Amino acid sequence: MALLDGKVALVTGAGGGLGREHALALAREGAAVVVNDLGGARDGSGEGHAMADQVVDEIVALGAEAVANYDSVATVEGGQRIVQAAIDAFDQLDICVNNAGILRDKTLAKMEEDLWDIVVAVHLKGTYCVSRPAFNHMKERGQGGVIVNTSSTSGLNGNFGQANYGAAKAGIAGFTRCMALEGQRYGIRCFSLAPVALTRLTGDLPGFQDEKLQARMDPKVVSPLVVYLASELSKELTNKTFYVGGGRIAEMKVVTAKGVTKGEGLWSPQEISDQMGEILLPEA
Repeated sequence: MALLDGKVALVTGAGGGLGREHALALAREGAAVVVNDLGGARDGSGEGHAMADQVVDEIVALGAEAVANYDSVATVEGGQRIVQAAIDAFDQLDICVNNAGILRDKTLAKMEEDLWDIVVAVHLKGTYCVSRPAFNHMKERGQGGVIVNTSSTSGLNGNFGQANYGAAKAGIAGFTRCMALEGQRYGIRCFSLAPVALTRLTGDLPGFQDEKLQARMDPKVVSPLVVYLASELSKELTNKTFYVGGGRIAEMKVVTAKGVTKGEGLWSPQEISDQMGEILLPEA
């Protein structure tokens, strides 16, 4: 028996890259899959059906079930239609993987409002737009479920020239932590991924032209973790963030140093300066 027999999964941005590999990996383990993709370019422009349809054909060729959906994640109405596509086709939704994304990289000094708004709309608002109806369906159905959201090291660690993308991805991590706390009573488990892989969004980044690195950074290397999180193998886990890529998997956390506490009165700036060695976390 496959790990996900009888389960229904939804993957956004599944027409290529990481989303395609997630969809195929989930299908190989028995899940029926809704393949969502707007079919646009990596900057979010344009649309089309070919990308999602091709992945559906690949899944059907594996002997699994799949349907395509072409709605944008960036509106509440689109998110509702994406989730409803799973319910209409398969009567349920057990696994939601929010993967859709675009890039509009600029340094902050050159970043106009439109570049900020569209990236936040697709990544952060899009994760909300799909997660909320998925969460509510899982809650009302009473069988639990799994929601996996895609954050990024650009948001969790920072990256030059990606203030819009990094802010949205950091927001996704915070959103996921809150959703995980709210979902525990309903058996809804929630996770964030910070994947590193060679896709059309990352293909022109420095260093990704090395052939050996390209092999290690194949997006299919990320997808086994998604399958694990979606399965009963991880049933004791929720509210975790994972770095994954190049064969490495590692939990990521926000950590707080022990710090120092002043007994009475206000800190003076000089006292803070004197104690900064204890206030800061040790260097790794």
